[in-house]
Amino acid sequence: MKKRLGPNPYIYPQPVLIVSTYGEDGTPDAMNVAYGGIVNSNRLQINIGVRHKTSDNIKVRKAFTVGIADEKNLIPADYVGIVSGHDVEDKVKKSGFHMIKSEVVDAPYVEELPITMECKVEEIKQYDQTLRIVAEIVDVIADEKVLTQDGKIDASKLHAISYDPSTHDYLKVE
Repeated sequence: MKKRLGPNPYIYPQPVLIVSTYGEDGTPDAMNVAYGGIVNSNRLQINIGVRHKTSDNIKVRKAFTVGIADEKNLIPADYVGIVSGHDVEDKVKKSGFHMIKSEVVDAPYVEELPITMECKVEEIKQYDQTLRIVAEIVDVIADEKVLTQDGKIDASKLHAISYDPSTHDYLKVE
């Protein structure tokens, strides 16, 4: 027997994405985003609240990076999701993440994360208090430790974490 659960975002696995930007003053910022995914082969979409510092930064800079959070970085990934850049100075530094300047977009990326997509904004639409941002994936950076011998990503080496919308907790993606 099946039970109706109502309209909920139950897509599994739902990757934990770390979106990184620069502020207007050049300060790196990062936040944990649960709602995002691939739109087609070279674009992605993220949905974030308008109140976030990252939202402000994306509107100004028109660029960001998206890292895939992994098991090894669960604590800093969670921290940048809980703490607001509007409230905490040097949020990224306090998380323990180290930021690297992208060579292809106007945004930093998290050195510790195994995969990063470098993105240029194509479209921003606001729905109530949420922004839907569609961006072109300009390039992907991957740690060689998560690659196969022929240069493809090996999901078994990634140790990605996923967000569980039913429990509001993290899961390891196997």
